[in-house]
Amino acid sequence: MARKKASTKKKNKSTASKAATAIVKQITGEAETVRQRINRRDKPEMKLPVRSLSNVRYKPSVGHFQLMGKSKVRTLTVNTVKTFAQTLKMLAMSKQLVETERHSTKREAYYQAYNWGDAAFADQTESDTVMDDVEAMLSVNREQMHFRADEHGGEVAGELIVVDKDRRTKEPIEIDCTAFGSGAYSVPTVVEDLGFKTEATFVLCVETKGMFERLVEEDVYDRHHCILVSMGGVPSRACRRFVRRLADEKNLPVYVFTDGDPYGYFNIYRTLKVGSGNAAHLNEYFCVPQAKFLGVTPDDIKDYALPTHPLKEIDIKRAKDALKNDPFIGHYKQWQKAINKLLKMNVRVEQQALAKHGLEFVAEEYLPAKLKKINSFLP
Repeated sequence: MARKKASTKKKNKSTASKAATAIVKQITGEAETVRQRINRRDKPEMKLPVRSLSNVRYKPSVGHFQLMGKSKVRTLTVNTVKTFAQTLKMLAMSKQLVETERHSTKREAYYQAYNWGDAAFADQTESDTVMDDVEAMLSVNREQMHFRADEHGGEVAGELIVVDKDRRTKEPIEIDCTAFGSGAYSVPTVVEDLGFKTEATFVLCVETKGMFERLVEEDVYDRHHCILVSMGGVPSRACRRFVRRLADEKNLPVYVFTDGDPYGYFNIYRTLKVGSGNAAHLNEYFCVPQAKFLGVTPDDIKDYALPTHPLKEIDIKRAKDALKNDPFIGHYKQWQKAINKLLKMNVRVEQQALAKHGLEFVAEEYLPAKLKKINSFLP
């Protein structure tokens, strides 16, 4: 048995080493291309994909937004010299991190750039944009470049054992997601090396922490033998990757429970299911194509006589933009019908509005009724 463990460790280390070597090779290749153009007395340039909804397409057979091929060229000029230098410095920082087996948060990367003189960033938004550009240029995710976000990865409760490794001994450790009392397991920012053990029947992703805690308190994961995931609003990349790996490796259906408003539908659900235009070069890793929308729908508002709020101007704009420009919404008439119905009703509803019927209503009535009609869920 010990010999087998050693073999597995050696294999994992070898795989990680190959990935690191590949990243370093890509970065070196980009730098070499710039150097060669300089030697030929040509203007240095870098090619990056256009990251927006105008450059993506949606195919159900693939399951996520894909880039269509539009690109932009960043050429070294008087106006672009600072951004060009920052891009090269960001590549160099990543190369050093990978080679030394260290990781940097996005915030730390911003502060490290204080040493770059005139190429230092004015604020973290500028730093994040350059990091996103480098990520897109290399067609890898920032975690592979050894950058990680400062964002919260999400919380998990239910019938799942997460297999991680002890930071000191590197030995495997098992984390039982039913053993946190009134708390929950926090998803780390990097989830690639985690393993999973579960007999659960599905994963339920919940928009708000309040509803997540309500479902935990009402023993929903015991009632339905499921795994609950709190997204805390728009799910972080770590949360999306965690759910994707869990769903793929354990062949689990994923249901998504959000508010009944354009933000919940598009910014949260659609991002989780098919990704975003801004990160189309990475959507195949950070989306969950098997996800289905559980609620709250415009029909639920009437069927359960839920308290509502008027749509805000930004809600109306978001809904109309989705109907006009979103390839995912454009593909599904069910979503178009639901959005138009919501616009006609001119209301939005929070998932906590179901508490009108009692704190136990979601666990005892709403979810059981929904789970009997899975085939009627919005796609």
